[in-house]
This record gives sequence, C-alpha cells and structure tokens, in this order.
Amino acid sequence: MNALVLFSGGVDSTTCLAMAVQSFGKENVICLSISYGQKHNKEIEAAKNITDYYGTEYVTLDLAGIFTLSNCSLLSHSGREIPKKSYSRQLEETRGNPVSTYVPYRNGLFLSAAASIALSKGCNYICYGAHLDDAAGNAYPDCSIGFYEAVARAIYEGSGQKLKVAAPFISLSKTQVVAKGLELGVPYELTWSCYEGKEKPCGKCGTCLDRQRAFENNHVKDPAL
Repeated sequence: MNALVLFSGGVDSTTCLAMAVQSFGKENVICLSISYGQKHNKEIEAAKNITDYYGTEYVTLDLAGIFTLSNCSLLSHSGREIPKKSYSRQLEETRGNPVSTYVPYRNGLFLSAAASIALSKGCNYICYGAHLDDAAGNAYPDCSIGFYEAVARAIYEGSGQKLKVAAPFISLSKTQVVAKGLELGVPYELTWSCYEGKEKPCGKCGTCLDRQRAFENNHVKDPAL
C-alpha cells in the first residue's frame, strides 16, 4: 500500500506524514508540496527539510497561476495585510464568512491535483491534515467534514474506485493533533506555520496563535519559538 501526503511543512501535515510513515513505511510514502503564490517560501523550505528527515520521496507542483484573480492576503500579489489576531476575532469581524487568509477552494484544487499524481505514482491513499479548528465558524470551509466526505467520494469514484482520501484529524482539534505528534516524536522544530516569511515566526497571526495554544495545552513549549 502506498500513500501520497499533501504536505505543507506545518504542524498538521507533518503529523500526518509521521502517521503515514508509521503505517506504510517511508519507502511507500510520497510527499507533495504545492506552491500557490504565497508571500514566502519558508514552508516549502521546511517541507524539504522534513522529507529529508523522514527519507521519503518529495514532489513539488506550482499552481500559482490559478490564484492570480484572488485578493487573499496570503498571496504575493495581494496588497492586503495578514491579520495579526486570532481566528475567533477574525470570524467576529467577517460575521461567519471565511477569513482573509482563506485561499479560494485551495484544498479542493490541491486534492484534485494530488489525485492525478497519486494515480500516476500507483498510490492507494491521499492523506491530508485538515482538522476541526480550521473548519470552525466557516473560517476555512474546505477543511470541514462535509467537504472532506464529498471530495473523498468524488476522488474515489473518479479514480475508478482505486484511490481513497484519508483525513485522520478531520474530527480532532489542533491540540489533539499535537498530542498525537508528540507521541510519534514528530520533529516540530523543523516545521513552519507562520504566515509571515521572516527569520522567526511573528507569534501574532492566526496560525501562530493557534499553534502556540495547541502546544501550551499539551504542556510543551512550541519548539519554533
């Protein structure tokens, strides 16, 4: 059995990778990192370091051209500032609409591209690290359970019932994801989550705050800090 892990180099996808290596063996795992026009390459650099650590095959794909019409604050061509506040604060301001760092239908696009590559490489599974906190309040609608179930069914049918999608954290909080990763000895010091591309994490954007809280809830200091 072979698996392709949709891999960003962050906490969730790295924990997902560790589980895939444990289940399938490193020689049967492929990591796919996708560039989408983000403002920095720190996460791609992290992804390469982590795949070197685990000894898995590493594939990259550039889909930046698809998002040129979007004004998402994560994208390099956008003039919008990345919010320096928690997701809960952001959702209060958006009144239930996705946050400004939601890249339009990114997971749908990524999973479709991953399905094509996975089939070409003879994989049986696609694994991705969407978790419950990202879907909360409609912040990232393509991280929801409903989305996962629909896209998993579409990929299964569209692949001739040869390819399954696994989202092991879809019903778990980020705190629970980190707890699982700590059990597996995930090298979180190699991961990158911050939306800024500076030398060190900003500690103020939504994903930094979410990450810090997850480590604190596990009584461990975030190694990125």
